Amino acid sequence: MTNKLSEKSNIIALGFFDGLHTAHMRVLEETVKQAGEEFSPCVMLFDEHPRRVLQGDAVSYLLQNEKRDEMLKNMGITPLYVSFSAIKDMSPEEFTEKILVERFSASGVVCGYNYRFGKNASADSSVLRSLCEKKGISVTVCPEYSVDGSPVSSTRIRTAVENGDMEEVNKLLGFHFCYSSEVFSGDKRGRLLGAPTINQFLPEGLAVPKFGVYASKVFFDGKEYTGVTNIGSRPTFQGESVRSETYIIDYSGDLYGHTVEIKLYKFIREEKKFPDADALKKQIKADVSATEKYFSEKN
Repeated sequence: MTNKLSEKSNIIALGFFDGLHTAHMRVLEETVKQAGEEFSPCVMLFDEHPRRVLQGDAVSYLLQNEKRDEMLKNMGITPLYVSFSAIKDMSPEEFTEKILVERFSASGVVCGYNYRFGKNASADSSVLRSLCEKKGISVTVCPEYSVDGSPVSSTRIRTAVENGDMEEVNKLLGFHFCYSSEVFSGDKRGRLLGAPTINQFLPEGLAVPKFGVYASKVFFDGKEYTGVTNIGSRPTFQGESVRSETYIIDYSGDLYGHTVEIKLYKFIREEKKFPDADALKKQIKADVSATEKYFSEKN
């Protein structure tokens, strides 16, 4: 993580960017626009979710930090990390002076219409504007951004993830819901079923999709493959731990110990317990066919 600032003054995006969804991107794109060639575009990021600190809620993330930082880098935006615990009791005036002025040398800030800050979230964007203008800091407030008639929010997307509606999730995110983790050695039952799978644990804290089978894309070694991914606990074999198991179509090889990225595209069916291995084997073939049909129709 870095807090290294450019020699230039900074235009800083304010908010809680836990997913870089389409509404977040409007704020970030405006930050880059406001920065132009004269200033450096930055985004203030918290070390943990405010609700986790304030209420003890185990709020799930929509995007791994590593992926978020990669996306920010590709936009030319510098992340500025802040401990939420260290600022949560600051008054709006303290936050403006100590963080925006003294620590981050802000020439301008950009936020969403519903941005709040200060102890107990006591101040809104109008207060931010009033305080910043006294310090010579410009303030740009982005309006509400809606898709299909409803505002885009992390809560709305989490609900869609929990419902397995990946097409809705991906539309609201603006990219495909994804995760990367190391492949570990499983019980190798997939080989006996004619569909060897890679086993991965979902990253800690990531929103968990509805248990079931998804059409997916698999990325490793700079290549892309089509996959059939099951998220769940493998009830047919009395599984307990939640994991991701992916059959990579038209691939054979050993990926143990490799970090592989999975992108989920469409929910195929719910996870269910089969009476025996033969029934599961038949279903796997049907899942592969459904996945291939889905991607052929998209192309």
